[in-house]
Amino acid sequence: MEDRQIILQVKNLRQHFPIDGGGLLKKTVGYIRAVDGISFDVYKGETVGIVGESGCGKSTTVRSIAQLYKPTTGEVLFHGVDLCKADKDTLLKERRNIQMIFQDPYASLDPRMTVRNIIMEPLKVYNSRGLLEKKYTDDELDERVKDLMEKVGINKAFVNRYPHEFSGGQRQRIGIARALALRPEIILADEPVSALDVSIQAQILNLISDIQKEMGVTFIFIAHDLGVIQHISHRVIVMYLGKIMEVAGSDELYSRPLHPYTEALLSAAPIPDPKVERNRQRIVLEGDVPSPDKERHCCYFYDRCSKRMDKCAHCVPPMFDCGNGHKVACFLYDDKPVAEPADDQPTEGELKLKEKQEKRQGKAKA
Repeated sequence: MEDRQIILQVKNLRQHFPIDGGGLLKKTVGYIRAVDGISFDVYKGETVGIVGESGCGKSTTVRSIAQLYKPTTGEVLFHGVDLCKADKDTLLKERRNIQMIFQDPYASLDPRMTVRNIIMEPLKVYNSRGLLEKKYTDDELDERVKDLMEKVGINKAFVNRYPHEFSGGQRQRIGIARALALRPEIILADEPVSALDVSIQAQILNLISDIQKEMGVTFIFIAHDLGVIQHISHRVIVMYLGKIMEVAGSDELYSRPLHPYTEALLSAAPIPDPKVERNRQRIVLEGDVPSPDKERHCCYFYDRCSKRMDKCAHCVPPMFDCGNGHKVACFLYDDKPVAEPADDQPTEGELKLKEKQEKRQGKAKA
C-alpha cells in the first residue's frame, strides 16, 4: 500500500465544540473534544473503515474532512490543497471530488423533490459555474441522471417519483447516485447501511464494492458493525474518545489485534460458528466511556484498560509502528519505532479559555 498514491492526508485534526454556560451572555465554559488530534493517510482506490463506540468521533471526523464542520485545528490535505484554509471558490471546486453518503436515507433526501431533481441538483450547481468537464445541456443532464439511476439499480422510469414512494434501501441507492453525480474521487460514507435490514445491507455493500471496482472511487466508510467493516475495508482505523487507537490492514487487524481496546471490540463481535462462539473468551470493559469535555494528559483508554501501567497515567502514547502498516497507540509496544510525533499542544480556543479563566480567578482573589 505504501507505494500507492496518497490522495488525502489528515494531520493533527481537532474538532472541539464549545460548551455554553447558559445565561444571557452564553459564555464558553469548556469544550467537547469530539476529535482530539488524529492523523492518517488515505490511498487512491482503497476503502478505509473507521470503527469505534458511539461518540468516539467517527462521524465528526468525516464531516470535518468534508468541511461541513470547520476544524478547530489541523490540516486536511486533498492532493496537497489544505481544505481547512481554502477560500470559498477553492473549496467549491475541491468539494466536487469529495462527496458524502449519509446515514439516514429518510432524512437525507428532500421529500419535496423528485428523484430527478435530487440527483440533478449538484450537477446543475457545478454546470452553471462551468466546473464540470464540459458545459452540459438540460437533455444531457437528464440522460446522465437516468444513467446514474440504472447504475445504482433504480428503474429510470421512476425518475419523477418522490422519496416517500421508495423503500429505505432504494432511498439509499438514490443517495449513492447523488454522491456519484459529480464523479468524485472520494466518497465519505457515514454509516450508510446501519438503518437498513440485514439483507438490504448486503445489497448496498455489494453495490459500493462494484462502484469502486468500476469507477476507482476511494471510500472512507464508517460503521458500528465490525463484520461490515471487515467485509468492505482494505484498512481499518479504530477510534476511541476522539483519538486513533490502532491502524492496520483489515486482515491484519482482525487476525492480530494489538491494542487492548481493539481486542475488546473484536471479542464482543458475534461469530457465526456456535461452537467457537460458546468457547471463546470475551473481554468485558470496566466502567463507562469518560466525558469528552475533559482534557486528558494520559492514555485515553487508561480508565478502562486491564493492561494499564504507571506510564500510561502520565503520558499520551504516540503511534508505534509494528510493521506491515500496523500502528498502535499503546505503551505495550514502546520498543517499536514511533510512527509519527505526538502532538498535545492546546488549541487556540483552549488557550483563550484558559486565559479568561485565569483572569477571573485573579479578579476573585483581588
